[in-house]
Amino acid sequence: MRNLITISAPSGAGKTTLCRALQEQTDMKFSVSCTTREQRNYEVDSVDYYFITDEKFQQRMENNEFVETENVHGCMYGTLKESIDYAITTSAVLLFEVDVKGAMSIKELYSDRTVTIFVLPPSMEDLKARLIKRGTDSAERIAKRLERLEIEIGYKEKFDFTIINDDVQRATAEIIAIINKQNEGVLHGS
Repeated sequence: MRNLITISAPSGAGKTTLCRALQEQTDMKFSVSCTTREQRNYEVDSVDYYFITDEKFQQRMENNEFVETENVHGCMYGTLKESIDYAITTSAVLLFEVDVKGAMSIKELYSDRTVTIFVLPPSMEDLKARLIKRGTDSAERIAKRLERLEIEIGYKEKFDFTIINDDVQRATAEIIAIINKQNEGVLHGS
């Protein structure tokens, strides 16, 4: 069973929106990652991320609690081993919203269980407009995110599937179809 589903995309391509839509429309579980970045006003601790201090993150790294970690724009992110252990033992379909390196790490460690999906925006102009419209980042932070774009897109060919997020409903349906094809219709509406 390929029940570890990673969704990766450049900042602003809509991966969070897609992950929320997938959770609303299916019985898929969400892997809550740890991060040291500041919580955004619309995010909920322990639902979107576990927002923890640098010290706590370091302690968890030393305790070998992460499958993968990554420094993204100066903040640490990590996927907890316990999430993957749960999915494997229960055969639950587990959704990961991770950066490209995190997706590749999960795929490398659990290749027979992982489906990697890369999400692209309709255009680079659209991506920049989404980042600005989001209103959560300074101009400097947006510039950093756009610099990282080339690195992230360079990973696209390593993913099992690439979709364009030009319409959330269509892209969500496409992801559900991919997962069901890989797992003989495992997802059910909630």
